[in-house]
Amino acid sequence: MDYTIFAVAIFLIAVLVFGGVFLIRPRRPGVTDEKPTAEVKDEAAATGTAVAEPEEREAAGGVETAEPEAPPAAAPAAPELETPPPSAGRLVRLRARLARSQSVFGQGLLSLLAADKLDDDAWDEIEDTLITADVGVTSAAQIVDNLRTKVKVHGGRTPEEVRDMLRAELIAHIDPDMDRGVRTEPHGDRPAVVMIVGVNGTGKTTTTGKLARVLVGDGRSVVLGAADTFRAAAADQLETWGGRVGAPVIRKDEGADPASVAFDAVARGVDDHVDTVIVDTAGRLHTKTGLMDELGKVKRVVEKKSQVDEVLLVLDATTGQNGMRQARVFAEAVNITGIVLTKLDGTAKGGIIIQVQRELGVPVKLVGLGEGPDDLAPFDPETFVDAILSTD
Repeated sequence: MDYTIFAVAIFLIAVLVFGGVFLIRPRRPGVTDEKPTAEVKDEAAATGTAVAEPEEREAAGGVETAEPEAPPAAAPAAPELETPPPSAGRLVRLRARLARSQSVFGQGLLSLLAADKLDDDAWDEIEDTLITADVGVTSAAQIVDNLRTKVKVHGGRTPEEVRDMLRAELIAHIDPDMDRGVRTEPHGDRPAVVMIVGVNGTGKTTTTGKLARVLVGDGRSVVLGAADTFRAAAADQLETWGGRVGAPVIRKDEGADPASVAFDAVARGVDDHVDTVIVDTAGRLHTKTGLMDELGKVKRVVEKKSQVDEVLLVLDATTGQNGMRQARVFAEAVNITGIVLTKLDGTAKGGIIIQVQRELGVPVKLVGLGEGPDDLAPFDPETFVDAILSTD
């Protein structure tokens, strides 16, 4: 027997037995075949490979999972539009404010007429009071002559009789028969076009915004044209007014051609089938002929798209005779159809209503009686006179 072969066989069997023991030894609790996380990450950093987190490795070997979707971000809420009051009754609601501002004018006349003795000096004082209130020299003389005649005819002068006489005379000179409606109704497929003109400082842009509120309050749709391109703040101001009531504003860069802005505004009004387009023009100095010519150009360019229904001149009631000079120059440059008298609540010079209508033949259509957004009101002669003669 070859003992060498037998010894080799024994050796091989021993190697196989002991090697199997190490290969199939049981795992100790808590020990895995994976490398520690820190070690794996260090190795990944050295080799430039990506390391999956335990959750990702588990998902890779089983059911695929997805991150929960974040809820969509809520859209910002649109600003709530304001609902302005209608134009009807506005002047009546503002009557107390008007009475306070014009009491010096009205009550002064009443006290003079109710005096026991009305001699020439008293009548001269009445006439001076009228002139001081910007009624105008010619109108003041006519009012005094008519009152003197009525006093002689009626004889006795109770407070009620004096008030009735003065009321009738003032209403007659303001002329209640003048057409004071602002033409804002569309015609066919074309919107009504209203141009707002006037010098700087009269409240022109503010009047444009307030007029938009009046029309929206009456159920009209409006587009605003920011044709005052010489003052960027004017367009910004107009956008604030328009944004409150949902009226879009057409504007261009500062220094752009005002006529092109006005034309684009009217074109937008035609495309959107709106009722009224209001164009705010630059505050033109009445002494600058070139600027006045440009105002005429704006009107001509707009009329290529739609007729201009109203050209409203904004006058500051506190400027007195200077306001009259402005009115005359504007009337020569463009066909003024109506007057907007602003700041009437801060002056006792309401007589300018009589003077401007007499000299231009143009009615006062709107009056501004405060700084509030809804303080612009259609003008009514009887309500105005009753307010200034009120004893409440």
